[in-house]
Amino acid sequence: MIVKILSSSAKFSGVVYNTNKIDRNKGELMRVANFGALQGLSRLRPQDYINYLQMVASQNMRIKKPQFHAVLSAKGRTYSSKELTEIAVAWLDKMGYGKQPYLIVYHKDTDNNHVHAISVRVDKQGKKINSAYERLRAIGNLKEVLGIEKALTYNFSTRAQFFMVMENLGLPSKDADEKTINSKINKYERPLRRIAELRDIFRELKHRTDLKEYLLANYQIELLFHSAEGKQPYGYSIIDHNQKLVLKGSEVLPLKELKAADVNPEPIILMETVSEEIQTVVASTIRPVWIADDVDDQQIHGMRRRRQKKARTNTR
Repeated sequence: MIVKILSSSAKFSGVVYNTNKIDRNKGELMRVANFGALQGLSRLRPQDYINYLQMVASQNMRIKKPQFHAVLSAKGRTYSSKELTEIAVAWLDKMGYGKQPYLIVYHKDTDNNHVHAISVRVDKQGKKINSAYERLRAIGNLKEVLGIEKALTYNFSTRAQFFMVMENLGLPSKDADEKTINSKINKYERPLRRIAELRDIFRELKHRTDLKEYLLANYQIELLFHSAEGKQPYGYSIIDHNQKLVLKGSEVLPLKELKAADVNPEPIILMETVSEEIQTVVASTIRPVWIADDVDDQQIHGMRRRRQKKARTNTR
């Protein structure tokens, strides 16, 4: 995903540009926020939004071009309009525009899904929104929102485990810098001491009927069971949030032994199905988040994914 901050404007031309897209069925208004009573009206004209933004901007006449206009663009159809909107909302908040009036418009007329965000650089108290190092902060804040850097703080031995962490932490990114991921995998060293500690913990607690919940609450350890729909689990993974580590369950305690201690007719542990996203790998090398002045809507090439052809038991 990339982010580009477009030119400022005195007349909020970004509103007109994006509402014209909507009128031509090439765009969709995804979010309107912080426009006060204006949002209570059933039908709004583009000029209504512009008037409100200009009213806020008038609190600081020193700002000659008060429009803030940015684009967040995905590779191909990697992200849906809703996913892009949620990312844009979080990104705007980190950029200092979370409480500002803003519009988010999804464009569907190019090969790459993207959203435009339009706001005002002056707050309602007349203070200018911080624009220092804006382009650099745009990159850093987008990376933080997407969560790739956070996921990379975990140690993992497979690509599937990396995506497992992303999903488990609720991180929205579907982009992956393959070189970075592979470098992390190549540096992985099997944590024998931690594996032994976990084995002792599991053997001590495996008789608990609330084992899964107990491990998470008291040890920050999550168990993720892998199964086909309607089938018994064939394996499991461990996410050790305390040590920021992902392990195959078989490295610690075989599933058969974990289940053998079940003294109740019902399974000790709730079964979970790993989503298709975890079983998906990126087919081509994806560049990390970046920003450039010469990027426009047509210049962002699509990303293709393919399902990994290895047996599922070999992917975790």
